[in-house]
Amino acid sequence: MNKRTVIMLIALILISVSLTGCVPGDGKNSADNPAGFFWGIWHGWIAPISLIIGIFKDSIRIYEIHNTGWWYDIGFYIAVISGFGGLSLTRRKKRSEH
Repeated sequence: MNKRTVIMLIALILISVSLTGCVPGDGKNSADNPAGFFWGIWHGWIAPISLIIGIFKDSIRIYEIHNTGWWYDIGFYIAVISGFGGLSLTRRKKRSEH
């Protein structure tokens, strides 16, 4: 393997580990310490990863049940829309040949 491949592999592993550190349902939030707006944004960004982890671990969900309500919801929604909807803005459109 060349140096660039090794660096990319290490970066991918580090990103994966850091993203799974604060998934919804991991016990960090409770009724006394609910997730707020910024946790909603974070959980919206990592929703696909949380979904995959949730398949193998029953306590992990894509949405934190202990949250502040509307503020968490709006943060989650903003992150999901900007994260996944933003992908369509970066894709190239094919030119039709005449």
